[in-house]
Amino acid sequence: MQQDELPLFSPSSNRPTSQPPSLLFRALHRVKPAWAKRYLRISSSTSPPPTLAPRLVPLGTCSINQGTLRASRWRRSAQVPPIPDTPSDNAVCNRKYNFVSFIPLVLYEQFRMFYNLFFLLVACSQFIPALRVGFFWTYFGPLIFVLLISMSKEAFDDISRFQRDNKLNQFPYTLLLRGSDPSQSHAVRIASQDIRVGDVLLLETNDRVPADCVLLRTIPSEPIHLTSSPTDAPEPSDTLFIRTDQLDGETDWKLRRAVAATQSVPRDEDILFSDCVIEAEAPKREIYDFVGTFVHPSGAKEPLTLENTLWANTVVASGRAVCVVVYNGNETRAMLNTSSPQSKVGKLDHEVNRTSKMLFLLLFSLSALLTGLRGFTGQWILYFFRYFLLLSAIIPISMRVNLDMAKIAYTTFIESDSARMPGCTVRNSNLPEELGRIEYLLTDKTGTLTQNEMSFKKLHLGTMLFARDSLEDIYHYATSAFQQDRKLLDVYSSGSVPTDNRSVQMTEDAVVSNSLSGMRTRECTSSRRAQKQVQDALLAIALAHNVTPVEDNGQRCLQAASPDEVALVKFAESVGVILKERSINRVVLRVPGEFELSYDILAEFPFTSEAKRMGVIVQNRQSKHITLYVKGADTVMSRKVRYNDWLDEECGNLAREGLRTLVYAKRELSVAEFTAFSDKWQSARTSSLNRKECMATVQSDVERDMTLLALTGVEDKLQPNVRETLEKLRHAGIRIWMLTGDKVETATCIAISSRLAERSQGIFRVTGLKSRNEASRALSRFRRQAGSDVLVVDGSSLQILLDMFPEEFIELAAAAPAAVACRCSPTQKASVVELLQKQLKKRVAAIGDGGNDVGMIQQAHAGIGIPGKEGMQASLAADFSISSFCHLTRLLLWHGRNSYRRSARLAQFVIHRGLIISIIQTVYCALFFYAAVSVYSGWILVGYATVFTMFPVFSLILDEDVSEHAADTYPELYKDLQKGRSLNLKTFLIWVFKSIYQGTMIMVFSVYVLWDDEYFTTLHLSAISFTSLILTELLMVAFEVHTWHWMMMAAEMCSLLFYAAAIFVLQDTFDQSLIFKWGFGGRVIAVTLVSCLPVTIGKWLKRKFAPASYSKLA
Repeated sequence: MQQDELPLFSPSSNRPTSQPPSLLFRALHRVKPAWAKRYLRISSSTSPPPTLAPRLVPLGTCSINQGTLRASRWRRSAQVPPIPDTPSDNAVCNRKYNFVSFIPLVLYEQFRMFYNLFFLLVACSQFIPALRVGFFWTYFGPLIFVLLISMSKEAFDDISRFQRDNKLNQFPYTLLLRGSDPSQSHAVRIASQDIRVGDVLLLETNDRVPADCVLLRTIPSEPIHLTSSPTDAPEPSDTLFIRTDQLDGETDWKLRRAVAATQSVPRDEDILFSDCVIEAEAPKREIYDFVGTFVHPSGAKEPLTLENTLWANTVVASGRAVCVVVYNGNETRAMLNTSSPQSKVGKLDHEVNRTSKMLFLLLFSLSALLTGLRGFTGQWILYFFRYFLLLSAIIPISMRVNLDMAKIAYTTFIESDSARMPGCTVRNSNLPEELGRIEYLLTDKTGTLTQNEMSFKKLHLGTMLFARDSLEDIYHYATSAFQQDRKLLDVYSSGSVPTDNRSVQMTEDAVVSNSLSGMRTRECTSSRRAQKQVQDALLAIALAHNVTPVEDNGQRCLQAASPDEVALVKFAESVGVILKERSINRVVLRVPGEFELSYDILAEFPFTSEAKRMGVIVQNRQSKHITLYVKGADTVMSRKVRYNDWLDEECGNLAREGLRTLVYAKRELSVAEFTAFSDKWQSARTSSLNRKECMATVQSDVERDMTLLALTGVEDKLQPNVRETLEKLRHAGIRIWMLTGDKVETATCIAISSRLAERSQGIFRVTGLKSRNEASRALSRFRRQAGSDVLVVDGSSLQILLDMFPEEFIELAAAAPAAVACRCSPTQKASVVELLQKQLKKRVAAIGDGGNDVGMIQQAHAGIGIPGKEGMQASLAADFSISSFCHLTRLLLWHGRNSYRRSARLAQFVIHRGLIISIIQTVYCALFFYAAVSVYSGWILVGYATVFTMFPVFSLILDEDVSEHAADTYPELYKDLQKGRSLNLKTFLIWVFKSIYQGTMIMVFSVYVLWDDEYFTTLHLSAISFTSLILTELLMVAFEVHTWHWMMMAAEMCSLLFYAAAIFVLQDTFDQSLIFKWGFGGRVIAVTLVSCLPVTIGKWLKRKFAPASYSKLA
């Protein structure tokens, strides 16, 4: 089995909340028998983590004689202590319960619910003889049934988690151990859970990294870098690729570099005897940062950064790796980022809970009414409690079970809709009804509204602008420029190479001057200048990136963390500048003219969200030129390049076309300048204090007075059917806001092109706010146009508004037809969602595809993720995952509608089912001198809430009030759902009145209208009224159905068959000599008609004179 198949919790996964270990668990853990350690272990997140402090990690902490081999696995002796302040094992435990705590903790969770606790108290009251009013199992049977279902589900889930944990914990890895002799070493297999800090591991291709490690040595399993020819092979590589999709959700491979000192060691085993140590910082959550130092025995130090690490849950994608564990157990980045997201409860669940409280109040009122009518004399308090117990069916214990089973069914319906929504996954089965109540939709732009598939569109050089149709012109300019350079190569190859870039530049100018001798026209000079501009721009694009050419199944492909970089490198290759090799130390380019340029990478500045740029210092191997190339956002680069009069204007022009822009610049460095920089850079990289700040300062010092080379524009195409989707959602009454990290101009253009902002609507921009007064004035101006203009706000202004005027800002933004927030951080996205929820009390959905969208997805009532180019992180963190934005209409307008309407109808009938039988009991007590006795025997009461009525009522989850075509064609129907009228106080009172009327009529007609000597016995009365009750309930379900399904008919027939079978089985309850007479059937029909006919007529009149909006489409 490949390690990719191992079950893991990613940082965005819903990790179960663990409970504290029991006293018995702690006692048994001290004894430490094998079975107790295996079955009583609970989630490691419950125990407090060790002190998170920096540590010294030696390379190899154990020798072969400090453990034993058992079943081909080496196990460390219990007497060998771990490194101080580090976990003693690496076990993963995601279970909620242990062997002892399962039953008490599950029962505690179940009886926290009002329904279950209420019925527990009611059932326990039957142990008191004075309060016993019915058959014992009438009360305990339904309760035990509900608890068994819930406990079985919990047990199944927890056993599954245990099996996944055990499979991961027992997975074998190769551990390198010292031998008894200094020249000997051993490679043994060790279980993942037994790995400790300081262990040196040997990982193969496709091995999952079991703990946070530092890469010491790489051994390529097969060449993956493409080379120009067999005779020009790349230098031995100290790098390998890893896959990080299980850690950060990004699908692109990442490059990692081995420690230079250990990479040069001739054998893997020699690392164990090197006496080197690693100074590692304290464990922390940041997965994109690491500060460490590799210390040699001589005292020499080598800085360690993120590129030297292999975090837990990543996978070795190429080659073999020798690494040392620096963090394990709870201290790994994966475990520190693993948290339990907030528990989401749907609005319908709150409404049902509120309804249960009203039912409890009704139960109390009826019990008090009967007690009052009887008189507050004698043992009236005893009678009150007996009435209370007799009428307790008003509180339906099956409500929670029915709704939970319905949610599971909705989940199945959504995931099985592969024809219309391929790849849709429900990750939170508690929220399908929320999809039918959404009022605000907050969406990301890149990868959500757009495809995140970048393609080059424009290249601006200040005096020239090239588009896709000008690639041939670019190729000709580049070819001419590189052919001129080919002549220079002959000069350099002869050995007359200057030592300073400035003198080189003079020599180059002289060569150019000689090559242009005889051509004195302005046109030729301009042409040469254009060629040089194009050449510099292409070299910058081909060198300043982190793209690596690799072979995957024999096919050449480009790997990078950003699709922008891949698009630009592909553009350079389309005009002849081909990336042949990219390693940590060198870049090889094939340029027009069929020759190659090789560059040594002297320093590299990776892209960060704070820096918003990346850079690289390279040296041409032939000319010895040293050049700094930097690319980044225009807001940063405009301050680092020399004065120009075109950058800001052209950035705005490209952004208005919806293009993503990058600015390229360069600076030539002399040998002296680079030497000075290199000394400062090395000092900053090895600094123990404020390393990041020191490195940023040195980087900023060298990135000054740069020459502006080019401005690129890359297009991110819209997702399929985005315009139609947004239009339908607007017609459905859903307000749509776009929250993006892009520039104001780009986001505005996408908003217009996607029709989020209609062309007839104005655009009101709020940008550049710096103070409270400016924010106040901006809000005052927008208040006059809030109803007609789309609001566009940038990130800095948004932060001021959220800090100074959060309520007023949200109120005005909600009045706008749409809103766009640009340069928006993940925290700001989540804050906007939270404000909408708290201030407007609206149901909010959030949709995105990247890790920066996880915050708002988890904060929203319904989080929707899209797996895309940015990885799976948003999809894994979401409640629902869809493959394309256009699937949102069907998810909300069809599945959301059905889920909400069906659950509301199901809740109404469950309430009606319990309320009507309680009213019958109330009337029975009132008619028969307020006797506190049950009208029906125990077994038929158990059957009433289960096999006699359960199937028809539950089959309502198959009903469809409108057709698929109508829901899609008339999205305005969704507006009715947002009002919440399917289950509110009005509908509750309507069903209460229905139940009161029907329950009263059933009992009154059964007693008075059918009064005679033959039928009037308690046994006969029970049979007639109960049969009428069953038929009434089945008919009420039938009358409420809009679209019949064959399973609904089968449910009705099964209920009748079960009831008919009960008549034969329960002979003590049913008098068969009476039931099979024509008179019995006639009386049952008469009672049923009286109870159902007026209700049915009233329903028909309502549909006739006040039809629902959807009924008009029939």
